[in-house]
Amino acid sequence: MVFFAIMVWLATPIWARCDDHVPQPKPQNTARAYVGDDLETILERGSLRFALYEDFPPWSFEKAGTPAGIDVELAKLIATDLGVKAEITLVASGETLEADLRNWVWKGPIVGGRVANVMLHVPYDSAFACRVEQVTFTGTYHRESIAIAYSKAAYPENKPVPAYFRFDRLGVENDSIADFYITQLLGRQAAGNIVRYRMTQDAMAGLAVGQVLAVMGPKAQLEYGLTEALDIHSPPLPAFSVGRWTIGAAIHFSHKPLSYTVDDIIYGALNDGRINDIFKRYNVTLSPPELR
Repeated sequence: MVFFAIMVWLATPIWARCDDHVPQPKPQNTARAYVGDDLETILERGSLRFALYEDFPPWSFEKAGTPAGIDVELAKLIATDLGVKAEITLVASGETLEADLRNWVWKGPIVGGRVANVMLHVPYDSAFACRVEQVTFTGTYHRESIAIAYSKAAYPENKPVPAYFRFDRLGVENDSIADFYITQLLGRQAAGNIVRYRMTQDAMAGLAVGQVLAVMGPKAQLEYGLTEALDIHSPPLPAFSVGRWTIGAAIHFSHKPLSYTVDDIIYGALNDGRINDIFKRYNVTLSPPELR
């Protein structure tokens, strides 16, 4: 699991944005190592430091000892357009998104490591953004959603919907948003049919060999694990208010020129098709946010 435990704040009504927010004290006299680098320093150094989630295919993972994945290629695209090299660090996710942003964007981890210039795959929500003042949320590049992958042999006519899993075995990533949703929706009726895996990728492997008949999870991760015997669809999900979310970049609030530059690069790469080409290489469908 990477960030799904924090998805509950996406349910905050838009009209309530910042109504209950108390401004936070701005960090004072913070060591330079913790606030990152300004754009001029990055250009002089010739490298841009990225924090990406580890063990998170198809987005960012290690392959043959080297970082790979959609977000890795996007990081390299951003750095190339800026005229520098990409320095990529794969980091573990914390218990909350706030912890990840504190560790890798604006303060630094308690033990070892340092902040990055850019963190990718950060979910964007306007109400949450107003509460985390130390971070600029920018460069949105994809709309993720929950979907269901399934065995075509098991469902030759009717595609499975949540009600089916009162009787059919469903795979989910343990403690993910899909796990929470289906458990709360079906309760004890589905208790014996929910098979929990360490990762969505493991659940898809289980689906491929018949351990389960379907897998629920983020669409991109399901698409990455598809085979000829499997298919995917996005049915209506009753009582599910957080089935879609936008992902983008996070940058320290004091480095506005860098955030504007990254936003412009991502916007340009969405328009000229380069980001879509990256997604295609991983058999994932790009769902771009509304372009300005």
